[in-house]
Amino acid sequence: MKVVVTGAAGFIGSHLCEALLARGDTVVGVDCFTDYYERRHKEANLEGLHAAPGFTLAEVDLRTAPLEPIVDGADAVVNEAATPGLVLSWDDFERYQSCNLGAVQRLAAACSAVGIGHFVQASTSSVYGVEATGPESSPTHPASPYGVTKLAAEQLLDAYRSTGGLPLTVLRYFSVYGPRQRPDMAYRTFCDRLLRGEPITIFGDGAQTRSNTYVTDAVAATVAALDAEPAGATYNVGGGRELALLDAVALLAEALGVDPVLEHRPARRGDQRRTVADTSRIARDLGWAPVVAPEEGLLRQARWALGRRR
Repeated sequence: MKVVVTGAAGFIGSHLCEALLARGDTVVGVDCFTDYYERRHKEANLEGLHAAPGFTLAEVDLRTAPLEPIVDGADAVVNEAATPGLVLSWDDFERYQSCNLGAVQRLAAACSAVGIGHFVQASTSSVYGVEATGPESSPTHPASPYGVTKLAAEQLLDAYRSTGGLPLTVLRYFSVYGPRQRPDMAYRTFCDRLLRGEPITIFGDGAQTRSNTYVTDAVAATVAALDAEPAGATYNVGGGRELALLDAVALLAEALGVDPVLEHRPARRGDQRRTVADTSRIARDLGWAPVVAPEEGLLRQARWALGRRR
């Protein structure tokens, strides 16, 4: 299978490319290396890919580049590209609109034009709002501009599916973590600050919970969706257990052998209070279930953080 993976130099995208190559697929990675964080981090994510047989990288911007030549001849496209982050989306909405919605429209149009066999869209639990605890049919009330743009992208793609026949699957990831996390993501930040002996900032009371998804589980769900017949379905992709933020900090601190110092600040606008992924649909339809428990996943994340310091 030939698969185009957008956001290939990112956290989830780079892991997905490696998994597809490992099973013998041909992968065209697409990334424009936006300045959301330093390019060197994305270059590090690609270290194992550049020399891999079957992998090519197209450094293009989905918002401006001709896309039909990139997707033509591919069997499937997985769109992992997006501008992430709830907080920044309040201050730079145009960027989120162009990356998370405008770019998706251009990609969908190109895929429709060449007759792509399957379009898999990476979405987010943020479309549900501050409480994400039910099945995929739960009401969607995003509480940040980021969540709004991701929900709008889902709806736009569904319009391409219903009116133009775009073969579509949507995956709503819940709090993905693990090695190669973006520098701004909580667990990576926590590890870095713990290792430097610096205080960790906790926004709110720390009792907010997440149904965290280890990155290899998220990738396995994506591959399972990619291999299934596209039926326009939307699936929650989340870890198997709810974990409070303070408990996650304690697990990371124990794994790193340090005592955490905490500083509490007011909760931020748009932060989710509770996410618990209901994954019964994806288990029934695709046979997927998470296998990495929080204790094991956070231990792996801590070991990766230690390895980066050596």
